[in-house]
Amino acid sequence: MSARDYYETLGVGRNASEDEIKKAYRKLAIKFHPDKNPGNKEAEEKFKEISSAFEVLKDEEKRRKYDQFGHDAFRAGGSSASGVDPFDLFRDVFGGGGGSGGFGSIFDDFFGGSSPSQDGGRGSDLRVSVSISLEQASTGVEKEIKYHHHDICTRCKGTGASPGSGKVMCSTCGGIGQVASNQGFISIRRTCPTCKGSGVTIEKPCHVCRGEGRSRIQGSVKVNIPKGVSDGNRLCSRGRGDAGLRGGTRGDLYVDVNVKPHEFFERDEDDLFHEIMIPFSLATLGGNIQSKTLEGKVSLKIPPATPSNKTFRIKDKGMPNLRSPSRRGDLYVRVNVKVPEKLTKEQREKLIEFANSCGDENVNQDEGFMNKAKRFFDTDN
Repeated sequence: MSARDYYETLGVGRNASEDEIKKAYRKLAIKFHPDKNPGNKEAEEKFKEISSAFEVLKDEEKRRKYDQFGHDAFRAGGSSASGVDPFDLFRDVFGGGGGSGGFGSIFDDFFGGSSPSQDGGRGSDLRVSVSISLEQASTGVEKEIKYHHHDICTRCKGTGASPGSGKVMCSTCGGIGQVASNQGFISIRRTCPTCKGSGVTIEKPCHVCRGEGRSRIQGSVKVNIPKGVSDGNRLCSRGRGDAGLRGGTRGDLYVDVNVKPHEFFERDEDDLFHEIMIPFSLATLGGNIQSKTLEGKVSLKIPPATPSNKTFRIKDKGMPNLRSPSRRGDLYVRVNVKVPEKLTKEQREKLIEFANSCGDENVNQDEGFMNKAKRFFDTDN
């Protein structure tokens, strides 16, 4: 069976200009692309046929040979006169990314979706915040977050079209998704204002979502906050953002974590810091106290003659490491010696006796002006 004439394949005359040939190819390539006709072998063969025709006619030298010798000029070229993959050719013409050669990746670039039916743009990413306690940051917690977002329209199932209606090629850009305007010698291409770059328009828009294929709702999502998270950390829930226009891919949901200040502990990365007051007698004689941790209390040994502002380290009682939860920081406990504000007469006398035995000659042995004044007025009465 003889091959079909290339000009006839593209539906152009032999005197067609380069722009006319390219425009004809664009229209047919969109119509017969396998992604638009899944499982249709006839459409796939047609797509290869128009690709072979365009590959020859778009090149001045190849077109000259074809006009002179016909198909005999390319008998060794296979199904495509130059052996070029028809899908690579499609990407070159429509400006798509490299991709792997699969049908889906081509329409990802051209229509902005993940399949032929998804011709809308990607949905917006969203941000929400959640507050947790330091204890929850230490153990990890699941939080339910309520937020407003765009979800797929339940009436049109995300197509944007009313039941019984469908999508048609955009009449403004001819399915290309871009329009050109000339400014002097410069040609500027921009996204088509009618179809927003998709190349298609809705024949009869859905009255619920007005053709967007999505509607705004209040939803909720459960987010697992890992142990060891810090204030200001941001988590990402993939695909939980806004739904895209007319079936476009969903955006992501970013969750900013706010760890509330703690009553007793301060945090520095994975380490915790705690300050505690101990009696003067305990600091002098030594002993044991109960120190707070996030999991409860532990015994802390205070050696004799402990000065104020002395810091003790309790290993593995800090925060879990976010990347290696089995590792934990440490807890640092700083002790401050509490000096008694009031002493009984007996306590004072014993403390003076202790000071004298230590040779503290400068210790004040006076009861104080106020105590003397109080006794004076009491006696006067």
